[in-house]
Amino acid sequence: MISVRNLSYAVGGTPILSEVTVDIVPGRITALIGPNGAGKSTLLAQMARLLRPDTGNVTLDGTDVHQVPTGDLARRLAILRQEQGQPSRMTVRELVGFGRFPHHRGRVTARDRTHVDTALERLSLTEFAGRYFDTLSGGQKQRVLIAMVLCQDTEVVLLDEPMNNLDPAQVQVVMGAVDHMSQALGKTVVVVLHDLNHAAGLASQVVAMKAGRVFAKGETDRILNRPLLERLYDAAFDVLRHDGRPIVVPKAGNDVSPALNVCP
Repeated sequence: MISVRNLSYAVGGTPILSEVTVDIVPGRITALIGPNGAGKSTLLAQMARLLRPDTGNVTLDGTDVHQVPTGDLARRLAILRQEQGQPSRMTVRELVGFGRFPHHRGRVTARDRTHVDTALERLSLTEFAGRYFDTLSGGQKQRVLIAMVLCQDTEVVLLDEPMNNLDPAQVQVVMGAVDHMSQALGKTVVVVLHDLNHAAGLASQVVAMKAGRVFAKGETDRILNRPLLERLYDAAFDVLRHDGRPIVVPKAGNDVSPALNVCP
């Protein structure tokens, strides 16, 4: 399990995260939501050991992530960041195959090739396997990077806005892949999402953040309600129900009450 305890982080004296404490439920999908600048991506980077907190810590199964050997961490935790490098003359298959490097360390096996094939199929990329990455559309590139993360086959998967640049059909493919990670493979998934309906459709737990703090956390149905969302975003919403889950509809206007911290 990933546990965050009293974590604070500042850049140039500006607080980015303040006293964040949260437990990520193993084997389930947790969505991080909140307005721009809330600290969601920074918290994800802290979980992945890409940043070091000023105070507090992140632990993976009780061990501080900064104490886990790099090779071990790469076999247990994978992250898709918003800002990814753009490799040029690499094929889709080659790039997805990089996800297996923490396991084979340069000695590729039949098992590794099977993982690559499975990831390509899961993200509907098999027909693009021989294409160079830099010839793909933005949405196709995003799916390739998600396939690389899936191919890494870690117990924990961290995804920062994986639906970026995707049309509705591609969103459906990615949502299916993320759901498969949790439901079929038992992985612990933490995903930063701006579309609240994607959170409603995927996540069983939601952590809502605002101004670098945990604003609310809990089961998805409990968090995605109109009063809480209006205080979180300082914006007006309707929240409807469809097939047993909330549907969030932003409203025109901004006649809402001032934000309050409602974290239990």
